[in-house]
Amino acid sequence: MNGSDLKDQLEKFGITNVGEVLYNGTRARLTEEAVKRNEVFLVEGGPLLAYTGQHTGRSPNDKFVVEESGSKNQVWWGEVNRPFEQEHFNNLLVKARNYLSGRDLFVADCFVGADPRYRVGVRVINEHAWHNLFAQTMFIPLEKAPDPDSFHIDYTVVHVPDMQAVPDEDGTRSGTFVLIDFGQKILLIGGTSYAGEIKKSLFTTINYLLPLQHVMPMHCSANIGNLGDVALFFGLSGTGKTTLSADPERSLIGDDEHAWSNDGIFNVEGGCYAKVIRLSEEAEPQIYATTRMFSTILENVDVNEETRLLDLDSAKYTENTRAAYPLEFIPNTASGSTGGHPRNIIMLTADAFGVLPPIAKLTTAQAMYQFISGYTAKVAGTEKGVNEPQPTFSPCFGAPFMVHHPSVYAELLGAKIREHNVECWLINTGWTGGPYGVGSRIKIGYTRAMVRAALSKALEGVEFQEDPIFGLNIPVHLPGLPEELLNPRNTWGNPDLYDEKANELAAKFNENFRKYEDGAAQEIRNAGPKVKEAAIQG
Repeated sequence: MNGSDLKDQLEKFGITNVGEVLYNGTRARLTEEAVKRNEVFLVEGGPLLAYTGQHTGRSPNDKFVVEESGSKNQVWWGEVNRPFEQEHFNNLLVKARNYLSGRDLFVADCFVGADPRYRVGVRVINEHAWHNLFAQTMFIPLEKAPDPDSFHIDYTVVHVPDMQAVPDEDGTRSGTFVLIDFGQKILLIGGTSYAGEIKKSLFTTINYLLPLQHVMPMHCSANIGNLGDVALFFGLSGTGKTTLSADPERSLIGDDEHAWSNDGIFNVEGGCYAKVIRLSEEAEPQIYATTRMFSTILENVDVNEETRLLDLDSAKYTENTRAAYPLEFIPNTASGSTGGHPRNIIMLTADAFGVLPPIAKLTTAQAMYQFISGYTAKVAGTEKGVNEPQPTFSPCFGAPFMVHHPSVYAELLGAKIREHNVECWLINTGWTGGPYGVGSRIKIGYTRAMVRAALSKALEGVEFQEDPIFGLNIPVHLPGLPEELLNPRNTWGNPDLYDEKANELAAKFNENFRKYEDGAAQEIRNAGPKVKEAAIQG
C-alpha cells in the first residue's frame, strides 16, 4: 500500500492532515525511529529499553466495555467487564482522532491468530514507533503470513498513550482509558504507555469472538514434542508458563495465548512477552538470550547508564519487568504456530503457603475445579501492604480477559478434555518446607524434571497417594527427586503447622468457589478440597 492510499484511509477513519506515516515498518526501521525520536534507548546487544512512567503494568480499573446492543447479552458484566456509555466512547474517539490529526503516525496491519479460519485482521495506529514495533512483535505481521493479500481490517486499535482523558467529561475513572467497542470494532487506549494494554485488549477481543464460534480461547503457553504430543501450560503471571514451555527438548508453539478448535491448537500471537525480573541465564537460557538480541523490547528494566549493561535482578522500577520478542528468537519453535489436540494439560500455581504438592495428577472434575479457581499466591513485598502470602483466584487463569461468564470457557475446556482423553496435572512452582519466609522455592530443575516425567508418561504405573485435604493424587516416587519433596507435609518441620495452613488454604478455595458453584456440575463441586484435621501421615 502506498502512502497516499493509507492517508486516504486514515482520512476516512477521521484522522486528518497527518504528517509522515510509516506503514508496516521493518524492525530495523522502527528501532531507528524509536531511538531517533528519543522514545527509547539501545542497551548492550541491541534491545530497545522503554520506560513507561507511572504505569508499569495493566490498569484494570480503567478498562471498560462499551454497552451496545450486539454484545450486551453476551458480556459477563461486573467487576471485570464494566459498562461504558456509547456516547462517551464516541466523544472520546473524536478527541483521539483530533489528537492524532497533524501528527506523524505509525500504522501496522497484522493478523491475530495463526489459523486462517479464526484469525482477526487488526490495524494498529500508534503515535510512538516503539509501540508499533511491539504490535508487530506480539501479533503476526503481514510479511510473515502465508497469504498477506487476504488481509482485511476486522478491528482497529487507536493507541494514544500521551493523551489524557478528562473523567468529568469523558466518563472515565481517571486520565487513563482502555475501551473496547465490539459494535464498532474499535479498541481505544490512552493515558498509559504500558505496551501490554495493546496485547491484552486484543486477547480480550479474541476471548469474546472465539467462543461464539465454539473455539476455546486460552490464557496458556503451549509446546510440542518430537512425537507430535502437545502440552498446554495454564497459570497466572509468575507461575512459570513462559519458563516451562521454553524447553530445549520440545518446540514452542507460544508462551501466552492460544485457542483450541476442532482440529487442534493454534497460537493467537506471533511473539512472546516474558517477565524478566531475576531472569537466570543458567535456568532460562533461551529467554535470557533474547534480552541481548537486536530489537527485543524491554520495559522498565534497570540498566547501567554508562555501560548500557542490564541488571535483571533489580526491581528499581517494578517487579513487572518485561521483554517482548518474536517467536523466532526462541531457537526451536513449532512450524506454523499450530499443533494437534493436547495430550497433557498442566495447571501451574506458585503456592506461597507451601502446602500444595509439587506435582499431582488431576481427574477431569479436579481439572475443571482448578481451572475455574485459577489459584496462585502473592508473596510479601511484591505489592504494598502484602506482608504475608495472599491467595489470588482468577477464573480460567485469566479473569481480566474473559468477556463471557467463566462457565462458558469451563464447559468448552471440559468437553475437549473428555473428548480427547487429555491427562491433567497440577504443578506447584511455589514453596516447600513451609510458607514464604520460612520454606524455600521449589528448584526449577526439580520442576522441569516433574514436567518431563508427566509428559513422557514416566509416571504410568507409579503408585499415587491421595491427599485427604485437597484430594489430589500425589506420586509416591519420581526418579531423580527426593521422595520427601513429593509429599509437602513431609517437608515441614512441624506437621501440625502444615495441617493448619493446609486447612486455611482449603477454606479459601471453598469460599472462592461459592461464586461459581451454581453454574458447575455436582461432580466439579465435589472435586474441591475438604477442610479436615487429619493430613497425610509421613
